[in-house]
Amino acid sequence: MQERHELLVVASIPPELRLQLSKNHDLVDRRPEPGQSLPGYQVAVTMSVAGMDAAMMAALPDLRLLACNGAGTDKIDLAEAERRGIKVQHTPDAVTNDTADTAIALLYATLRRVVEADRFVRAGNWKSKRMTPSRRVFDARLGIAGLGKIGMTIARRASALGMDVCYCGPREKSDVNYPYYAEITEMAAAVDVLVLSCPAAPTTENLVNAEVLQALGPNGYLINISRGSVVDEEALITALESERIAGAGLDVFRKEPDIDPRFLVLENVVLQPHYASVTTATRNEMAQLLDSTISAFFNENTS
Repeated sequence: MQERHELLVVASIPPELRLQLSKNHDLVDRRPEPGQSLPGYQVAVTMSVAGMDAAMMAALPDLRLLACNGAGTDKIDLAEAERRGIKVQHTPDAVTNDTADTAIALLYATLRRVVEADRFVRAGNWKSKRMTPSRRVFDARLGIAGLGKIGMTIARRASALGMDVCYCGPREKSDVNYPYYAEITEMAAAVDVLVLSCPAAPTTENLVNAEVLQALGPNGYLINISRGSVVDEEALITALESERIAGAGLDVFRKEPDIDPRFLVLENVVLQPHYASVTTATRNEMAQLLDSTISAFFNENTS
């Protein structure tokens, strides 16, 4: 019988991950208090939205593996983890297809006004009113900010729909045939839909600002499945309220789940609760990956 070990859980984790890890390990839900030291824990479990900073690492002197449920590592002090010899295992590949699917879903929901149409019918307006026309998708120009694994998957899906795809990023990719823009403002002026799939980083903080939204224009749409920090939310709300852009589909926000209440009254925005990768298959895959990594760690480090 496999020996059971204690895992320190420092964030609220989804039930499927808790169930999977509990099969072979004992979970201890506890976050070290400031100045407190919790020795004895070799493995800790966190979420991308919670991460782990240097102070928490210092409170866990025996930590050797940090298992992070999610694709993002922007809230983990990776430099400190490397300095302390802590391996960080996250789950970026598992979320690629679901996140790309969500970008396309938000694109349709926003341009074809799917959610707005649902509200229109439920309110009984169809009997006496007619919705104004929506924007067709198949011939729209799509610009992707961040052509990593998720961005490339979005590009392939969008191309298959008949959309003209281009991208921007820190450098041009030699193995990509899509047109490249070095500046996001220039790309925004050339497209109908701007999709954000870039990582959260100091270089992408407020990447989409008032200038970019002005370039996107009154017929343009913004889709964000990246991180809330990539968008200047004040500028976005102003643009939506004044119809300086046509609409937005948002899965992420700066202060989740306490989003700016002004979003809630806007008809030209589709809102999601950071839901892009939340499918049963992907969540189970993420749980199994972290469980196998943790089990392998203990097998290798237990005599």
